[in-house]
Amino acid sequence: MIYKTKTFQSLFKRSQITDKDLISACREMDKGLIDADLGGNLYKKRIAIPGKGKSSGYRTLVGAVKGKKYFFLYIFAKSDRSNINKKESLALRELANEFIQFDEDTISELLENGELIGVRDNE
Repeated sequence: MIYKTKTFQSLFKRSQITDKDLISACREMDKGLIDADLGGNLYKKRIAIPGKGKSSGYRTLVGAVKGKKYFFLYIFAKSDRSNINKKESLALRELANEFIQFDEDTISELLENGELIGVRDNE
């Protein structure tokens, strides 16, 4: 299952990528194609801007149990900033660990109240 946090969604809406891009990123992660393992089930995954490639695209921070659960937590354009700082990394790692431990009931509740958004391939 793939989810976006409410915070991620607000930043994601301004990006040039789609839910389908997030699904593709998760499939790549399943194959071991990650850009950085930040520890504590937090990963950095680059996503290309259509027509420009990954190097100038977006960076996503994903809490994941690869092959099972993915929580997109944060996104930024490479043109806006080069990376997150150590304090942000620590906070996101803690958030990732919290999300991956949620059971189905908790996830359903978070989906219901809008704190999580399910990622769907609408094509």
